[in-house]
Amino acid sequence: MTAIEFNYALQTNTKTLKPFAMRLTKNYDDANDLVQDTLVKAFLNKDKYADGTNLKAWLFTIMKNTFITNYQRMMRKNTIIDTSDNLHYINSSDSIVQNDAYGNFANEDITKALEKLDDTYKEPFMMYFNGFKYHEIAEKVAIPIGTVKNRIHLARKELKDRLKIYSNTQTV
Repeated sequence: MTAIEFNYALQTNTKTLKPFAMRLTKNYDDANDLVQDTLVKAFLNKDKYADGTNLKAWLFTIMKNTFITNYQRMMRKNTIIDTSDNLHYINSSDSIVQNDAYGNFANEDITKALEKLDDTYKEPFMMYFNGFKYHEIAEKVAIPIGTVKNRIHLARKELKDRLKIYSNTQTV
């Protein structure tokens, strides 16, 4: 593939890169920057492109890797490292006052919601909650694995409806 053909192929694939960049960055300007970085890297590394392979997939891979690298770089840059001598204060729980009232109310409501569940749903749900695998639950309860999955799903749905008061709250 000549340089002109490669450049033309890059230009024709630019439109397909932008939606993917928007999904990754969730920001119009960052997406445009990511597309530009991808095209620059592709152009600089055109000798590594194997002629006859899927150029679009190659560009998407470059874009994904560029995004991940930039994200990791940003996370490292935002990490604060404290080199002070008073590190024991950072992890000290002596100055923290716990208020368990919210947690106690939530636990009571969860217990009540679980008690109101029909036993056909509660038993598989509680077994799954306690760490049993689907196939183990199916064997113990003697029902098909699809039925186990369905009952756990329905139990979750019912609990979610009963505990929707907690859906938009944050624990303090």
